[in-house]
Amino acid sequence: MDKYTLPSKPQANPNAIVSGQNYRFTILTDRLIRYEWAADGTFEDRASTFAINRDLPLPEFKVINGDSLDIITKYFHLSYDKNRFSPGGFVVETNAKTTDWGAPWRFGLPSNLNLGGTARTLDDVNGRCDMGEGIMSKAGFAAIDDSQSMLFDGKGFVAGREAGDRIDGYLFCYGRDYKAAIKAFYAVSGKQPSLPRYALGNWWSRYYAYQQEEYLQLMDNFRAHDIPMSVAVIDMDWHLVADEKVPHAGWTGYTWDKKLFPDPKAFGDELHRRNLKITLNDHPHLGIHSHEESYEEMAQFLGHETKDKTPILFNPTDPKFMDAYLNILHRNLEKIACDFWWVDWQQGPYSKVPGIDPLWMLNHFQYLDGARDGKTPLIFSRYAGPGSHRYPVGFSGDTFVTWESLEFQPEFTATASNIGYGWWSHDIGGHLFGGRDDELVTRWFQFGVFSPIMRLHSCNSRWMSKEPWLYRGESEAIMSEFMRLRHRLVPFLYTQNISCSTEDEPLVQPIYWSYPDNEEAYAYPTQYFFTSELMVAPIVQPRNKQSNLGAVKAWLPPRRHVDILNGIVYDGDRETTLYRGLDEYPVLAHEGSIIPLDAEAAPKNGCTNPTAYEVLVVVGQDGEASVIEDPKDDETSSTSDQRKYTIKFDQNDGKVSATVAGKSWSFRFLAVTSIPKDLRVTINGADRTKEASVKVEIYPKTPSLVVECPSLSDGDNEIVIELGANPQLSVMDHKARIEKLLMDYQIEFKLKDRLWEIVESLKKHPINSSIGKLMALGYDEAITGPIAELLLADSRAVHV
Repeated sequence: MDKYTLPSKPQANPNAIVSGQNYRFTILTDRLIRYEWAADGTFEDRASTFAINRDLPLPEFKVINGDSLDIITKYFHLSYDKNRFSPGGFVVETNAKTTDWGAPWRFGLPSNLNLGGTARTLDDVNGRCDMGEGIMSKAGFAAIDDSQSMLFDGKGFVAGREAGDRIDGYLFCYGRDYKAAIKAFYAVSGKQPSLPRYALGNWWSRYYAYQQEEYLQLMDNFRAHDIPMSVAVIDMDWHLVADEKVPHAGWTGYTWDKKLFPDPKAFGDELHRRNLKITLNDHPHLGIHSHEESYEEMAQFLGHETKDKTPILFNPTDPKFMDAYLNILHRNLEKIACDFWWVDWQQGPYSKVPGIDPLWMLNHFQYLDGARDGKTPLIFSRYAGPGSHRYPVGFSGDTFVTWESLEFQPEFTATASNIGYGWWSHDIGGHLFGGRDDELVTRWFQFGVFSPIMRLHSCNSRWMSKEPWLYRGESEAIMSEFMRLRHRLVPFLYTQNISCSTEDEPLVQPIYWSYPDNEEAYAYPTQYFFTSELMVAPIVQPRNKQSNLGAVKAWLPPRRHVDILNGIVYDGDRETTLYRGLDEYPVLAHEGSIIPLDAEAAPKNGCTNPTAYEVLVVVGQDGEASVIEDPKDDETSSTSDQRKYTIKFDQNDGKVSATVAGKSWSFRFLAVTSIPKDLRVTINGADRTKEASVKVEIYPKTPSLVVECPSLSDGDNEIVIELGANPQLSVMDHKARIEKLLMDYQIEFKLKDRLWEIVESLKKHPINSSIGKLMALGYDEAITGPIAELLLADSRAVHV
C-alpha cells in the first residue's frame, strides 16, 4: 500500500511548541493553536484525517511560564492552569470586537454563535437538520475536536488513536475574518482539489433498473432535445440484485446483470462515444460473495479458502483487503465501463479498529487510487468529517421531494463552506416521497445550475423521473434552457474551480464571509455567493397564484448589481424583495464582474473546450477575469500546455483588453442600451471596428450592448474594445416589463387599470409620489411589490 502514502507534513516546527508533562500547545499561526492533553504524557505527531500539515511558518508569540502558563500573540491570550483541561483552567481571550460582552473561549463550553458546518447526510431529512459546527463563529473563535479521528501511518495505511485519556483540539481565533480562517483551515487540512472539467456539466442519475439500449436511447433523447450531458450515473441495478444467485439483499454487487446489460463493455464504449463519463454505484458493506466474477481472483490474492464458498467480508482495516478491493475488484470493473465510483456507504463509522471509519477509508483510498496514471481523480461519496473536502464530490443523500427540502439546500450548501466542504452534490429535483409539482422541480433545476454540481436524480417510481419533456410545456422549456445554461457556464466554472483550489476559497460562500460586520448578511441564509462574481438569491417558495411570480427577500451588498438573466439594475446596500416569473431566477453580478461563457446556445456533451466565447461584462468598476483551458478537454485532445486567457476592464478608460486564442469572441455589456458614438474595436493593434458586429438588445431580451469581434488569427490575439471614458450602466425604462407583468396578473381588470394609471403617471409625477399612490391602493404586496421592485431598483430612475 506504499503507493497510497498521503503527502503530508504532520510534525510541527519544534519552536512552535510549548509543552509540559501532560500538555502540549502548538502555535500554528498567530490565530490558530493546537492544544493537547495526555494522561500518560504521550502526544500524537502523525497526520490525522483533519490535520495533515502542522509544519507552518513560525508565528510571533510570547510565553509566560510560571505556576500557570500564558501564551500571547497579536490576536489572542491563552491562560492555562496546567491541570487537565477545564472551562475554568483553560481560557483564551481574543482582541476581536465581535460581541458587545466580549466573552472569552473556555474549553468544553458550547457556543450558540457558531455559524455551522455540515452534516454527514440528508437521508431521512425533510427540511432542516443539525449542521454541526464549523470554524466560523460570530463570537470570533471556534474549536475542532480531533481527539477521536483516524490517523495516517505514513506508510500508505491508517491507524487508530492510542487508548487512554487524551484531548486533541484546534482553536481558530480569527474573529470575523472568515476568509483568513478558511485559508488557515486549508493550510492545516490540505487544499481542496480541483475537479475534472466534465464534473461541472449535467449529470443524469436515477435509481432505476435500466435496460442497456434503454439507457443509451435516453442519452440520445437528451441530445435530440439539444440538452447537453456530461456524466452518466448508473445506480445499483447495474449489478446482480434480485437474481437467484445472489445470497443476500442485493445492495452489494460486483457482477454486471447481463439481463439488463448484455454487453457492458459495448455499453460503456457507446457512452464514451457520446462523450459521457460513467460512474457506478457501490454499496460495499456485504463483501464479495462466491457468485461474483472476481471472487476467485480476490480469494487467491487474499489466501481465502473457497471450498465452502464463504464470502470475503468487507474489511477496510486490512491493508491487503483494501489492496485487492481497489486493484482487483474495482480495476476489473473499470476496464469494462467505469470512470469513477459512487461510494455509497450508509453503515455508520464503525469497524474492527476503534476510530477507523469505513467511510473515511473508502473516500481516502478510492480518491488516491483515482489519481493513478496522471488522471484528475474524482469520487462521489458522503461527508465523513473535517478534512473530507480533500475527496470531492459529496453526495448529500436521498432528498425528499418537498419545498422544505429545496428551501434548506442553498443554506446547507453555503454553510458547508464553514468547514471547508465546497463540492456538495444534491439530488436535484428530489429523490423520494412528496408529490408531483412541476414548479418545485423547475425551481430545483434552477438552483442546481447555480450549485457546485448539477446532478438530476429520482427514485424508481415511474412518476418521478426528471427528463424535462415529461413535465408541462412551460416547465419543460425552462428546465431545458437552464440545463443548456449550465454547460454554457462551464468555462467560467472550470476556471473558478482551478482558482478555488489555488486561492483557498470554496465555490459557494455565505454572504457574511464578504460582509462580516453587516448584520443583514446573516439574515438571509439561503442567499449565497456563487464565485466572487455572482450572488444568487434562490426562489424556494411557490409562486403567487394572482401574480404568477415567485419571490425572495434578499440583501443586496454595497455596489450596484445587474441580474445577468434579465438585465435589471439594482442599487446596493439595501434589503428588497425580488420577484421572478418561472422562467427567471435572481443571479446578480456586481459592477466590474466579467463572466466568460460558451457562446453555443446548446453546447455539446462532455464539457469540451468551446470554439466560441461570449463574455459578460458589467461596467461601473474595474474588473479582471481569466479563462483556463486544459488541452485534454479539447474535442481532439492534444499534449500542449494549459492555456490561460486574460480579460480586463478599465472603468476610467472604458476599455476591455483581452489576450485570447484564435477562437470566436463576443462581448455582452449587460444593461448598456446604447452604442457609444466613439466605440472602437482593435485586434492586434489594427482597427477592426467596421468588421465587428455591434448591436443593442432590449427587453424582452436581456438589455445589452453586444460586440461580436471579427475573425482572429491562430495563436494569441489582443482584443481591445473601447466604449469611451467612464461608461455607466443604463437607466432602464421598465414600462414594457410592467405591462407584461400586469397582462399576466390573475386579477380583476379594473385593478389592472388602476395599477397602469400609476405607471403612466410617472411621466408627470416624481417617483415617490407614484410609489405612495401604489401603496395607498391597499392591494396585496404580491400585486404591488413586483411593480415597486422595478420602480425602485435603481435610484437614478427618477421617472420611468
